[in-house]
Amino acid sequence: MDLRLRPYGPDDEAAARRADEIAESEGSMFLLGMEPEMSWTHFLESVEEQRRGLNPSQYRVRGLQLAATVDGEIVGRASVRFELNEFFATEGGHIGYVVLPEHRRKGYATEILRQALVIARAEGVQPALLFCSDANVGSYSAIERCGGVLEEVFVNDAGEHTRRYWIN
Repeated sequence: MDLRLRPYGPDDEAAARRADEIAESEGSMFLLGMEPEMSWTHFLESVEEQRRGLNPSQYRVRGLQLAATVDGEIVGRASVRFELNEFFATEGGHIGYVVLPEHRRKGYATEILRQALVIARAEGVQPALLFCSDANVGSYSAIERCGGVLEEVFVNDAGEHTRRYWIN
């Protein structure tokens, strides 16, 4: 598989904003930290600050946000967090990923997660904590294919059934 995780660049704006709109229409997030009035340059600076661990907040710890591309086309994204605060320890985990609808059922989620785990481990994250919706069969199947061990299924603050996994 020719899937590659890489940093966003100046030429990714149109495709990434389109992906963000699609994800939002499904109740998800693609460009983490992107605000409607934010310029692309400011977003890229914010992603770099996160990589360096600057300006932490409830929804931001040291980590990476990466485009997942196949043949140069953005098919998804990965967010890899190298540390956990209270929010990420109870909801977000070390790794999050999104695959755009037209690219699902091609094995991309599994490959995104596999590559994200390599990055996380290189930064000392082991085991990695992941969460996903109990209704998202594709996501929890990818987690299990990558060695995820289900710790529990619980009801989150929004009343949704959520799976909590660990991957060594």
